[in-house]
Amino acid sequence: MLDHLSITTTDLDRAQTFYDAVLGALGYPRVNRRPHAIGYGERDRRPDAPAYISVYLCTGQLLPDNRHWAFRAPSRAAVRAFHTAALAHGGTDDGSPGLRPRYHPDYYAAFVRDPDGNRIEAVTHQRED
Repeated sequence: MLDHLSITTTDLDRAQTFYDAVLGALGYPRVNRRPHAIGYGERDRRPDAPAYISVYLCTGQLLPDNRHWAFRAPSRAAVRAFHTAALAHGGTDDGSPGLRPRYHPDYYAAFVRDPDGNRIEAVTHQRED
């Protein structure tokens, strides 16, 4: 159901120490560290699969509202249906359905804000429907 989530931190080094311990205890290793983000999870080792990271820690300038949940969609059509349904039921657009090649060539997602302002995403990693 969940594809990934993001957690904002004000101190990436402190967060790394904490999440290395707690997620490590659950069997989820740290899989990358960049200047403003850390990724934890599992990597899909198939040659044609994108790297898969389930939890991101980001410094505040990347995710100022502290919350982001991404739901895995079975297809690009489902991503579009998610976006349409959200807008029809009180959500607001925060990124229309489309490719996000900065993540990987087949990352197709839509972003909305729910009625409480939470940022949610539907994403598929599948090639065109």
